[in-house]
Amino acid sequence: MRRVYHHFGGLQLQLGLPVDGSVLTGSIQFADWGAICYDLLGANPDNIYGGRIEIGWLRDTFSKPVNDSNEVEIIRYARAYILEIIGGYLMLDLSQNLVHLRWLLKLVDFRTADELS
Repeated sequence: MRRVYHHFGGLQLQLGLPVDGSVLTGSIQFADWGAICYDLLGANPDNIYGGRIEIGWLRDTFSKPVNDSNEVEIIRYARAYILEIIGGYLMLDLSQNLVHLRWLLKLVDFRTADELS
């Protein structure tokens, strides 16, 4: 697949993100967000507000992995960290302290993440 890069508000230039891949956004009719968090992060947030969680919960719950962390812990930390970046810098919520969990669904398999636009 030939990848074409366009300048999109500087984002592609800064992060090297493709703008011709599968669409990243979409609507979700129903999801058990607590179960999704537990499956992908190994923890349930105290509060879920319409599919959104507090960015501070991510920071407080997932500390940086240590040398003896196993692969599952590292993957969970990476998901939480990427979710924090998405919510804090890339896709800001009007509240500026919440991130929607729909982005977590894009972090199930890191090998497919580069196919997203």
